[in-house]
Amino acid sequence: MKSVLVAVVVIGRNEGDRLKLCLRSIPSDVPTVYVDSGSTDGSVEFARSIGAHVIELDMTCGFTAARARNAGWRALAEQGLDAEFIKFVDGDCELNGEWLGLAANALNEDLSLAAVFGRRRERFPDRSIYNRMCDDEWNVPPGLVACFGGDVLVRRTALEQAEGYSDDLIAGEEPDLCLRLSRFGWKIRRIGAEMTLHDAAMTKATQWWLRARRSGFAYMTHVLRHKDQAFPAWTRQVKSIFIWGGVLPAMALISAALGLIMPSSVPVALVLLIGGLYMVQIARVAAKKRSTGQSWSFALPYAALIVGGKLAEFGGLLRSMLDHIRKRRSTIIEYKE
Repeated sequence: MKSVLVAVVVIGRNEGDRLKLCLRSIPSDVPTVYVDSGSTDGSVEFARSIGAHVIELDMTCGFTAARARNAGWRALAEQGLDAEFIKFVDGDCELNGEWLGLAANALNEDLSLAAVFGRRRERFPDRSIYNRMCDDEWNVPPGLVACFGGDVLVRRTALEQAEGYSDDLIAGEEPDLCLRLSRFGWKIRRIGAEMTLHDAAMTKATQWWLRARRSGFAYMTHVLRHKDQAFPAWTRQVKSIFIWGGVLPAMALISAALGLIMPSSVPVALVLLIGGLYMVQIARVAAKKRSTGQSWSFALPYAALIVGGKLAEFGGLLRSMLDHIRKRRSTIIEYKE
């Protein structure tokens, strides 16, 4: 068994030129595994051409990012590699040249840490409000945090102790793993270093809607799976989605229907009241975002999309509940074209 400090696991599906940037950004002396989920754009051939070890997932049983990441890090041992740290990166991200060294040093200096991550930036934040919202979402302050995202450097022993990601999760697999890591006493830190450039390629409202729908699915699945032990923030999100994405819209629709058949001003007043509540909520969210230093030109559309996105999230929440009740295997929700 050959010991190495860091190995990289890249996952992707039809990422095209984004994957080429990703793989080329990894130092040539770092062992790399590329796990492909049914690409038809030549990704597999390119990864092999630059020396990456390639795993093609069996697509007959579906695929998830969690399953791909597990296949990647477990393949390292099969190659005879004993990696102390494993860097997970999505195929639409480009690694910062200094990141692996800085992240490995952070894990070496604090043995209580299971994982570290840094600043993930959106490559083209000005192409759309949706891309800019992604960039803002990833701007997490440095320090100890509850969970990480898709780009992260993980201590292999911690990963083994938690038995890796949950293969069946189509979304929210990272918080699920982080929660299980915390039960073993492990901590996670966001360090003040540049990590990756990400290309969300999200320019359409339909893409934003699907991404929000996936988020709602993830929140509900996490709460259903972990119940009272779920992250409190995720439990609060589920409650918020129920209210703003389900209860209030249903009340507005019922009131509007009653207003059409009843000679009364009450239903109309109720619809206006509910509309007013949404306006107040948008103003509140915008003011909070403005207080972080963002301009009003970003804060207002940001707030409108966050509040309006509760409707999409509610759809994902319902799908998660139905899949749970029916004990049905969930299929991925894709938003990238």
